Amino acid sequence: MTQPREEEPRVVIRDKRRIDPTSGTVRVPAGEQPAGPRPGVHPAAGEQMSEHEAAADGGQPTVVDDDLSRQLAERTEDLQRVTAEYANYRRRVDRDRQLVVDQAAERFAAGLFPIVDDIERARDHGDLTGAFKVVADRVLGVLDGLGVEAFGVAGDPFDPALHEAVMHDTSAEVDVPTATTVLRQGFRRGDRVLRTAMVAVTEPEHPVAAAPAQGATDGATPAQPGEGPAAD
Repeated sequence: MTQPREEEPRVVIRDKRRIDPTSGTVRVPAGEQPAGPRPGVHPAAGEQMSEHEAAADGGQPTVVDDDLSRQLAERTEDLQRVTAEYANYRRRVDRDRQLVVDQAAERFAAGLFPIVDDIERARDHGDLTGAFKVVADRVLGVLDGLGVEAFGVAGDPFDPALHEAVMHDTSAEVDVPTATTVLRQGFRRGDRVLRTAMVAVTEPEHPVAAAPAQGATDGATPAQPGEGPAAD
């Protein structure tokens, strides 16, 4: 008589993989609640609340906040430096542009000065009439448009910065050196003298005596000839 065959143990295979190989989702073990945000609360809001709570509790700023603050300060300094450099560049460009315009205007005006001299000579001789006068007025109008004005009138005090003296004489009718005759007009544009006026200068016959020296006004008696310091 055969004995009954013993029952072989059953083999149980449990799949403990956290990721489902078919769907790719995270498996939740039996008896656990799925982790996730609370209903009605955005995940980012929770992170922000944690940061605010940490700040309210007197916690120190995180390393990330310090790094962001440092980067913000560096970017702000870079922006300020670039803005200042651009402003300086604009000023240099505007100054150079204005300088080129002024130089061109002055060169063009200098080319008209000999024509103006001829116009003034014709005016002095009474020949500035008819069509010639119309052309002369237009030339003088061009100078006015460039901001160029003539100077140098008989009777002006002599100024070496404005006048070029070619003749000298003396007279008792003047108290200071005076431009009594204008041989050629001068021209200037603003504060810049483009051409000095050529004049004849008349100086006073008896120039005003120079102011007395400081020692003479202090009440000290000048030493007589032959006198020296008293001997000790």
